[in-house]
Amino acid sequence: MIGHLYGLLVQPFIEFGFMRRALVGCLALALGSGPIGLFLMMRRMSLVGDAMSHAVLPGAAVGFMLAGLSLPAMSLGGFVAGVSVALLAGLATRFTTIREDASFAAFYLVSLSLGVLIVSKSGNNIDLMHLLFGSVLAVDDAALYLVAGVATFTLLALALIYRPLLLESLDPVYLRAIGAYGGIWHMVFLVLVVLNLVSGFQALGTLMAVGLMMVPAIAARLWVNSVGAMLAMSVSVAFVSGLGGLLLSYYFDLPSGPAIILFAGVFYLLSLLLARQGGALPRYWRARHLES
Repeated sequence: MIGHLYGLLVQPFIEFGFMRRALVGCLALALGSGPIGLFLMMRRMSLVGDAMSHAVLPGAAVGFMLAGLSLPAMSLGGFVAGVSVALLAGLATRFTTIREDASFAAFYLVSLSLGVLIVSKSGNNIDLMHLLFGSVLAVDDAALYLVAGVATFTLLALALIYRPLLLESLDPVYLRAIGAYGGIWHMVFLVLVVLNLVSGFQALGTLMAVGLMMVPAIAARLWVNSVGAMLAMSVSVAFVSGLGGLLLSYYFDLPSGPAIILFAGVFYLLSLLLARQGGALPRYWRARHLES
């Protein structure tokens, strides 16, 4: 029994180098995306994160059109496109009556349609599927260096701006009242969001990259209350989801991005029922106990 489990869970990573690279990539993605997703949730920006993930597509598509499946070209294009959408949405919110979430929604729809059109005209359906949903085979050494570099930069940046970012997430009015520049931390945070989305689209695709940010963070909120515990749990759930999704992708010949997010989604659904803090069944049992 143990040998059979060992063969199912460990053997693919021992035999194949691309599986080992993908697993290390998922660990790096979890370390960078987990904390970012938690702050997105605390700032009530979950859907904004989804919009940003779509916004990188036209830049990645332009990089693909100019240089093929070149990681530096697609990453640079995706970063420029994502930051441009963030700036345009911010300007629209500042100088018009449109709210930030609506502004992001409008810009991401335009960006998504533009990116799909660019890829469809310059490539084929396989290229489009690769950009949208990722591929475990795309996680080469260059992709690993990118993901590890972005994760390291993200953790260092969050360590430096943790207190003002947390305060701006929980009480932005107080931050403005004491004369702190909350808008600066907001923009720095959006840049970190874009960086992590760009680093993840090689393995997860532009449509799925935000899933590894948001789903583990939302699930963690159901289990624990403190910010530190939520950070640790969101990273752990993201990594375990990466491990499980890679195995699903390997054994059932599935795109790696959707498989990873599906694994995280199953954990989230179980958390809705069983989680200690916010799950439906524990809340029901506590209510029955108080009634009695």
